[in-house]
Amino acid sequence: MKKDITYLHTKKQEQQPITVLTCYDYPTACLQDEAGIDIVFVGDSVGTNILGYKNETEVTMADMQHHLKAVRRGVTDAYLLVDMPYAADRDVKQAVVNAHAFLSDGADGVKLEGGIEKVPIVTALTEQNIEVCAHIGHNPQIHGTKAATHGKTFAKAKQLIEAAKALAAAGAKLIVLEKITEEVSQIITETVSIPTIGIGAGRYCDGQVLVINDILGIGPPFKHAKRYQDYNHLTFEAICQYREEVANRTFPTDANTSHIPPDKLERVQKWLRSER
Repeated sequence: MKKDITYLHTKKQEQQPITVLTCYDYPTACLQDEAGIDIVFVGDSVGTNILGYKNETEVTMADMQHHLKAVRRGVTDAYLLVDMPYAADRDVKQAVVNAHAFLSDGADGVKLEGGIEKVPIVTALTEQNIEVCAHIGHNPQIHGTKAATHGKTFAKAKQLIEAAKALAAAGAKLIVLEKITEEVSQIITETVSIPTIGIGAGRYCDGQVLVINDILGIGPPFKHAKRYQDYNHLTFEAICQYREEVANRTFPTDANTSHIPPDKLERVQKWLRSER
């Protein structure tokens, strides 16, 4: 069954947690879809996790479209969400054009970063029947890679709550809460009618999102994430074993080899002798 925004809103109403993972390629998309992940998310974190960029501000529309198309080929049932990269939603006109481009490439919805200042963008996209996921708290495109926790003071908590309410009222269908104190995230979750998706925002959001690299153990560990696999160690071991076996001529073996039938080989050898 194809998961749509109604399905995700129903999960909030029925208090069923929503599962979200970032995804940047076709084979991983196939696995996430088969595993039943609700939202497969092509995040601009592709820049630092896959492309070797220093930060998310280097990611372009072309980068995002390339990876979106790859992920789209592997997704059948999940809701497919894509990030608006840095400066792609700088003004209303630009945001609408770029969001339509993503929908043409197969996205179900687009995510953008920012607080109340993004209300006009969300409103314009909603009027175009484009489903928007808002994103408040830590915004990598705005705050950089050093993530501080948001919502520790009255003023900051009030600002976050008001931003969430305004973005929901403008038409946002989902909202990511990143690096926000658990208490404020719970208040926002209980205040807005749209699903909240937390990352480093505690236990009371309607759903959780993590970067696929983090759960697989690719790269350094983070407090907000849990490692479910040790990709770095296992992959390094496999590479070293391959190098060793090639160097020692223990790979390939006969099991990895194909042979020409003896009678055909004899004909080849006879032909070669005649060529001398």
